[in-house]
Amino acid sequence: MLAALQDAWTTVVPDMRDRHGPLPPMMLVLTVVTGLVDAVSFLLLGHVFVANMTGNVVFSGFAVAGAAGFSPAASLAALAAFAVGALLGGRVAHRARAHRGRVLHLALVLETGLVLSAYVIAQTDATPDTGTVRYGLITLLGLGMGVQTAAARALAVPDLTTTVLTQTITGIASDSRAAGGEGGRAGRRVLAVVAMFCGALVGAAAILHGDPALPLLLASVLLAVGTVAAFAMTRSNAAWTVPL
Repeated sequence: MLAALQDAWTTVVPDMRDRHGPLPPMMLVLTVVTGLVDAVSFLLLGHVFVANMTGNVVFSGFAVAGAAGFSPAASLAALAAFAVGALLGGRVAHRARAHRGRVLHLALVLETGLVLSAYVIAQTDATPDTGTVRYGLITLLGLGMGVQTAAARALAVPDLTTTVLTQTITGIASDSRAAGGEGGRAGRRVLAVVAMFCGALVGAAAILHGDPALPLLLASVLLAVGTVAAFAMTRSNAAWTVPL
């Protein structure tokens, strides 16, 4: 337990001399953003995810089979937008690959613009969950999540992918002492799960209590703060900035 708590602490307050420097807490913030955004996409835009592509593939199968409440068009739109966003994020990562701080900063600039645009649309349109506005929001948010996931993949901070928790939860269980493992990075993995849960909880509470645009505003604020912090990181020449 003590080792897990220490691991959690060093994830939130990292040693700047560590191989990943200030990146772990930034990845946690992006994980919260994922929870906020997927709350909007699933609860407001109609049973579709913009970050969890596994869910969209499954939902597409449900829709084709005739299950009520699922739209193959919405799922395919999210998949396509995410793929394009991942392409853009990949280009950003390859362009700035010599410095991990620049990769993060450029990706956050792009993602912040996309999510903020989605917030403005959701805030100003009376029916953001219908018609072309719905698909516009799915596209903007899917693009943003694709950029984020590609950047996280390029940064490669262990157990902090920001959008996928399946392997994280598997690691908590399969690497635990109960399973015969050493329990490595349990604290960090649990924090990732908690971060996404908190984002989803806050997002769902806002939507269910009548403010569907609020999660996107919160996500935009977190991304904007992250963008400013990442800009400061671009000036570092510490060891963590060197690509893996």
